[in-house]
Amino acid sequence: MDSIFHEKQPSGNMDDSGFFSIQVISNALSVWGLELILFNSREYQSLMINPINEKAFICNYKEHWFTIRKLGQQWFNLNSLLTGPELISDTYLALFLAQLQQEGYSIFVIRGNLPECEAEQILGIMRVQQQQRPRLIGEDEAQPSAGYVLYVQTVQYGEEKYFSLCSKLLN
Repeated sequence: MDSIFHEKQPSGNMDDSGFFSIQVISNALSVWGLELILFNSREYQSLMINPINEKAFICNYKEHWFTIRKLGQQWFNLNSLLTGPELISDTYLALFLAQLQQEGYSIFVIRGNLPECEAEQILGIMRVQQQQRPRLIGEDEAQPSAGYVLYVQTVQYGEEKYFSLCSKLLN
């Protein structure tokens, strides 16, 4: 009977909308050997690390989470509320993080070795230039979408394999 009672109680760690608590996210990342540190904590601030020397940040405001991640030598805002990834310069990164803090976001630094991904490998040898900044989804509904998807195209000639980072406009 107790187990039935516990199953029907709402959990503070997740809800029906897909929101997860920081404890759940922290435990999930620990499986990969990754650790979360609160960006504005005394512990982190005492290290006096320039944000551009990090690899990723997780940001939260109310029930929305998004990631800012370094791929290759470039930073990307991977907020799902945007029409596509937003390129962030090294110069703008610290300002962007400060702006998010001003707006009430909690920011966590991800420490450890992130799992390898194809985008990391490609962007390690080439840089991306963004022609147009992505908009918030739903912004300027009357105009066609200027969002894009980044993808890696692989072409093989004999034993040689070539990679190309491509983007596709979404209309």
